Amino acid sequence: MENKKISEKIFYIGANDKDLDIFEGQYKIPNGISYNSYIIKDEKIAIMDTIDKRKTTEWLENIENVLNGDIPNYLVISHLEPDHAYNIEMISKKYPNMKLVGNQKTFEMLPQFFNIENLEERKIVVKEGDTLSLGEHCLQFFMAPMVHWPEVMVEYEQKEKILFSADGFGKFGSLDVDEPWEEEARRYYFNIVGKYGMPVQALLKKASTLDIKTICPLHGPILRENLEYYIKKYDMWSRYQSDDEETVLILCGSIHGNTLNCCKQLQQILKNEGKESILLDITRTDTDVLLSNAFKYKKVIFASSSYNAGLFSPMENLLNWLKAKNYQNKKIGLIENGSWAPSAAKVMKEIIAQMKNIEIIEPVVTIKSTLNEESKKALNELAKNMNSNS
Repeated sequence: MENKKISEKIFYIGANDKDLDIFEGQYKIPNGISYNSYIIKDEKIAIMDTIDKRKTTEWLENIENVLNGDIPNYLVISHLEPDHAYNIEMISKKYPNMKLVGNQKTFEMLPQFFNIENLEERKIVVKEGDTLSLGEHCLQFFMAPMVHWPEVMVEYEQKEKILFSADGFGKFGSLDVDEPWEEEARRYYFNIVGKYGMPVQALLKKASTLDIKTICPLHGPILRENLEYYIKKYDMWSRYQSDDEETVLILCGSIHGNTLNCCKQLQQILKNEGKESILLDITRTDTDVLLSNAFKYKKVIFASSSYNAGLFSPMENLLNWLKAKNYQNKKIGLIENGSWAPSAAKVMKEIIAQMKNIEIIEPVVTIKSTLNEESKKALNELAKNMNSNS
């Protein structure tokens, strides 16, 4: 998609990165990632963000191909995270008369990353609702603090009705990968932006006043059709509502396999009742995938072995990660296993008690090593109660 025209005067100048295996040091990206950047070429020329250092050479070639000898007037800085901002100092040196456009917080944070010569003379500080005319095209600026850094802002191009949405509406995966948007966009959203539901809601409220025809994010595909679908998903996710309210998600942390066998029996019980379920072994599934699924489903069962008079560490880590990401609005069932002193449920409850609007469905199922008649009965009761509409 390099150098592709978005319209007659707006160009994509980003790059795909298929060689990066882990994004932000923690998220596996088997289909790579895109670093998106754009140019608006009017009477005045604006570069919309830079990209990651890994693709600097390609980005510069794209810029030069589009500019064809012209000189950019502005660099608009939506977000200072290095995968979007790494080349700010370099491109500022290349075009010493180019102005830098950002908000007050942008320029407070910029010196933490770069030493821009004559910054005071070069910076243009914008605030909420300000506009920047490029000729036929005009950018309007909207602040989006904590989506997901404090300096973030988005830009609305008034003529062509394009929202340059920073990290909003982003997705893992390079642009030439043919895959559904939703799953990788959800994994991206909840792991990177998901903690900040209220700021996302504030930004969506601003966006609802605009006539948006195209969304240009800093990662993932340009969105042109069925924008209501994407906006609805972001509204749902930022309200911490679930995509699926019926399927039961079972997240299992098992040491020797007995807890996992219990979860498999639970799946069979649910199947016999005509209920859908998904079982994920948390010791063999990446945390970011677990988190994305935990937010996707309304009904979630956490099943864990006890360990050192506490909780099996993979489950403890997962629950603390969910707490840090503002996990809420769920129906939760608990299963614990302990051969002599089951302790997992107590610790799970302590962590879950710090989350918002969580309904713990009784009974808590306690297994001592393997299922017996009593624990089988409790398992059947939990399955029944998880599927109750009350």
